[in-house]
Amino acid sequence: MALAGVRVIELAGLAPAPFCGMILADFGAKVIRVDRTKTGMSLDTQARGKRSVAINLKTSEGISLLKKLCLQSDVVLEPYRKGVMEKLGLGPQELLKENPRLIYARLTGYGQSGSYASAAGHDINYLAMSGLLSRLGRSGEKPYAPLNLIADFAGGGLSCALGIVLALLERERSGRGQIIDASMVSAHSHNNALGNCDRPPIEHVVVKEKGFAEIK
Repeated sequence: MALAGVRVIELAGLAPAPFCGMILADFGAKVIRVDRTKTGMSLDTQARGKRSVAINLKTSEGISLLKKLCLQSDVVLEPYRKGVMEKLGLGPQELLKENPRLIYARLTGYGQSGSYASAAGHDINYLAMSGLLSRLGRSGEKPYAPLNLIADFAGGGLSCALGIVLALLERERSGRGQIIDASMVSAHSHNNALGNCDRPPIEHVVVKEKGFAEIK
C-alpha cells in the first residue's frame, strides 16, 4: 500500500485527529495511538487499523517513553492546544533537533498563530469563522447547524492527512521533515474558493416528477 513502512504516533484526541490517523492507517501506515491512562473504555469507530498504548504523561518516565516513540517514527500527529507539547519538552523544535526527518503535524481549530491560537472551540465555531456556516440554510432563515462532517472531518482530519502525505513526498526530495500547522478554519479557504459563496442562499426547493429537485 502507498504508506506501507510509514510509522505514525497519534496522540489521542477527538474526531479530527483520530479520523486523520485512520485515513493514514487505511493506506498502509503503521499508526500507534497514545492513550491516556485510567480512561473509560468506549467503542472507538476511528480506531480501524491502529495499535494503541496507554502512557501516563504526568510522569517523567511516561514523557521519556513518548519521546522515544516519537523519535523512532516518521510522523507525530498532535491535536492539543498550543503550548501543551512544549510544556512536556516534546514540542516540534525539540524533536526535530534529534530527528530532522520527523514530520510533526499539529491539528487545531485556529492554528498556531494569531489571536485565537490558544482559544478552545468546536466544529460549529470553526465553520462560522470560515464563513461557510452562512451558506448552510435558506434565504431569510438562520443557518442550519450541520453534523461535524465539514469542519472536524473535511477541514480538519482530511486536510491534515493531505498535508502529511505532501510532507512525506517532499521529504523524499529534501531528506528533511517539517512542521504542519493544520487549522480547521484556514482549511476552509479551499472550500470558499469553489465560488459558491457569492451566490445567495437558496429560497426554496421544488420537487418535480420522478424525484428530481430544482433549487431556486
